[in-house]
Order: sequence, then structure tokens, then C-alpha cells
Amino acid sequence: MPLAVLPFPVFDPVAISFGPFAIRWYALAYIGGIVFGWFYARRIIRNRKLWGGDAPITLPQWDDFILWVTLGIILGGRIGYVLFYNPAHFAAHPAEIIRLWEGGMSFHGGFLGCVVAVMAFAKRHGISILSLGDLTCAVGPVGLFLGRLANFINGELWGRPADPATVPWAMVFPHGGPLPRHPSQLYEAGLEGVALFVLLAVLIRFGALKRPGLIIGAFAAGYGCARITGELFREPDAQLGFLFGHTTMGMLLSLPMIVAGIVLIAAALRRGPVPSTRQSEATP
Repeated sequence: MPLAVLPFPVFDPVAISFGPFAIRWYALAYIGGIVFGWFYARRIIRNRKLWGGDAPITLPQWDDFILWVTLGIILGGRIGYVLFYNPAHFAAHPAEIIRLWEGGMSFHGGFLGCVVAVMAFAKRHGISILSLGDLTCAVGPVGLFLGRLANFINGELWGRPADPATVPWAMVFPHGGPLPRHPSQLYEAGLEGVALFVLLAVLIRFGALKRPGLIIGAFAAGYGCARITGELFREPDAQLGFLFGHTTMGMLLSLPMIVAGIVLIAAALRRGPVPSTRQSEATP
């Protein structure tokens, strides 16, 4: 192994164990993303300046919505992985579909699950679908960041081979063969997590929540661009490889998000600011 190659840190994929019961870092990433996102969203809801009045959703409603969106993420993410990334395998082994602890989640499927959860909850409670979607997308990068860190800890979804002479941080992953590779999980954590979070936070600070749909559009377009950039360094899934040319499934699924995001941004800007319609009320 070349001296310039960084050794992959040795991580135990199990964060906490109690006898036969084990909690993995990947599970903690999901839990942490939901918890931190929940608290961050509550701060946004409380800040009337960001909405131009009362937020269109109350704190108790947001607390109830957490269960809905959690189910949307898990079910959508798993179904998306089964359909987008490994349909032949799961068609032959359908019992493995429910084995979530063995890994296999799709962000794009989870995103669609969130969309369904937002639409269903908003319709049931008479809330603006776009405003609830804006709030959900505003906290989404938190979970993306933690999820990519968990991918790195697990030594999975590694990057493409890299020359240590030009990429001195290249490293050999335990299950990625002998070649040094890009730590693409960290690239994606920075792009999909940190950079996207900062972008959305700045937009919110400058009044984006007053234009329903703007944050959804910025999230969709921003994530799509970040994911495509990350895919340039990430090794394609072994069972799929490159679809055509150097295009991967992640790139293909991200293109509609970019288009939809641009459309939502344009529509939100064309509508202009929407005044808050919910009357002030006491919240815990």
C-alpha cells in the first residue's frame, strides 16, 4: 500500500449493544436526524418574523406530523431501494424486503415517501401543503448529513479509485478492494448536508418561508445538483453499474428533482409573498 494512502479508521458498526440487542450507527443516524430536525423545525415555527406572522402550522401539529414523516421516510426509502436498485434480487427473495436491519435505503424513495406524508397530513389538518413541505425540507439536510457519516462509519458506498498523488486523502476501504478510493461519503455529507443546510437557512433568513414552495424547490434542485456531483466520485452500485456512458442510477433519479425544483422556485417567486392567515394562538 502506498505510504500516501490514509488508512481507513476502524469503526464498529454497532454503536451500543445490550446482550443480544444492538443499535447500529445507521439507526442512530436516522434517529438523530429526526430528533435534531424536530427541534430545529420547532424553532422555525416559533419565529414569527420568518413567516411574516404566525406559522401556518402549530407546534402540536408538527409534533404529530413527526410520526407521519418518519413512516414516510422508512417505507418510501425501503420501497425505493427495492424498486430502483435491486428489483430482481427482491423479486426472487421477497422475504428480505422487510429486513431493514441489513441495510438498503433509497433517498429518492424516502423523499417520495415524505411527499406523500406531507400531502396526506396537510389535507387532513387543513394546512398548506407547500408550507408544510417547506418546513420539512428545511430540516432534511440534518438527516442527510448524519446518514452519510453513518455510511462512512460502515465503510459502505465508497468512492471510485483515486490516485493518492493527486488525492492525498484517498483511502482503502475494508470491503472496497485493494485500490485507494475517494471517501465519497464525506463529500456527500458536505454537499447534501452542510452546504444544502446553509443554503436553505440563508434563504429562510431572507424570507423564503413567506413564498410557499420556495424552500421545497431549493431543496429539490440543490439536492439534485449535490447528488449528481457526489456521484462523479462514488462507485456505482455493483448490481447496477453504469446505466449508459458514465450515468448512474443516482444521477438519473436526481434529474427530475432538479427540474421539479426549478419549476417550484419559479412558481413561488412569481406568486410573491403570501401573508400569514392563521390567527395568533397560544402554543406550549
